[in-house]
Amino acid sequence: MSFVDQFKKLNWDDIGLSIYSKTAKDVERALASPKRSLEDFKALISPAAEPYLEQMAQQSLALTRQRFGNTMSLYIPLYLSNLCANACTYCGFSMENRIKRRTLNLDEINAEITAIKGMKFDSVLLVTGEHETKVGMKYFREVLPTIKNQFNYLAMEVQPLKQDEYAELKMLGLDAVMVYQETYHPSTYAEHHLRGNKTDFDFRLDTPDRLAKAGIDKIGIGALIGLEEWRTDCFYVAAHLDYLERTYWQTRYSISFPRLRPCEGGLQPKSVMSDKQLVQLICAYRLLNPEVELSLSTRESAHFRDNILPLGITSMSAASKTQPGGYALEDTELEQFEISDERSAASVESMIRQKGFDPVWKDWHSGYSG
Repeated sequence: MSFVDQFKKLNWDDIGLSIYSKTAKDVERALASPKRSLEDFKALISPAAEPYLEQMAQQSLALTRQRFGNTMSLYIPLYLSNLCANACTYCGFSMENRIKRRTLNLDEINAEITAIKGMKFDSVLLVTGEHETKVGMKYFREVLPTIKNQFNYLAMEVQPLKQDEYAELKMLGLDAVMVYQETYHPSTYAEHHLRGNKTDFDFRLDTPDRLAKAGIDKIGIGALIGLEEWRTDCFYVAAHLDYLERTYWQTRYSISFPRLRPCEGGLQPKSVMSDKQLVQLICAYRLLNPEVELSLSTRESAHFRDNILPLGITSMSAASKTQPGGYALEDTELEQFEISDERSAASVESMIRQKGFDPVWKDWHSGYSG
């Protein structure tokens, strides 16, 4: 039993129709409810909720402060490789793009670590292209102990692995894994994943189940906003989260909101989400789930990140480079996507303090529990 079984009971068209048929009364009922259901979430992300954004924001702010206090966790991505065996229409690392490929060795990783530690980070997200032979378990076994020795909290965003492989990586110090379905619409998924293991929709969809069964502390999910109609895709993320929390209640969860950014290949979004609609979505997730961590990357502009910070976000990346060797090495290769917020870590830290929040460089560690 996994979310794949639950997923097959859902109908994309019916869900979309239900969302777009929500009324002001549905929104008001959701806002008045002490505990929101997935039906309430449909109302909160519907067009009918847009006039209620201020009320949603106020409730989202209060719920976030109640659960997370005035803290904002900071992390940084460390790109280890841009090798990839998949052909994906939206990614600069796609195997069909003619770019120079690079995989960092231990000496190069240590140079990157030194640069990252100099910016105060103690929580790092390891990112690679999806290439299981050249950047797979053998490589991870080699590099994880070195990296974990320098960071309290270690997350990964790599190709989906088997349950026993996740269990092994946990023993090597892995704390969290981010795995985004990209889109929950199977035929649209097939349109954008043309070659490689990533064409297996169900295997990717089943990944959070394998992660939870392997005992990984935190699992991050989300959709790449713009590949499909965003409201329906984001409802599926909420349904996925609801299933995971009910099934694997001891695991922590996070949601990210990546909007399509310019990359090699120049894919245009099928569904454009405005800044105001992204605020609506973030608030809707918080109203649905006061406990889930909500993360915002440097894909978004400095202005947007500064203003959305109090309304539901609990973690942010800063000073991100999206190519291998971006922090310390010369002759770096093509980035995965263009970032928008190019401020230094110190500048982001200063902004967070000016907003009345406390920057947190060290994530919660499972060793503190129990």
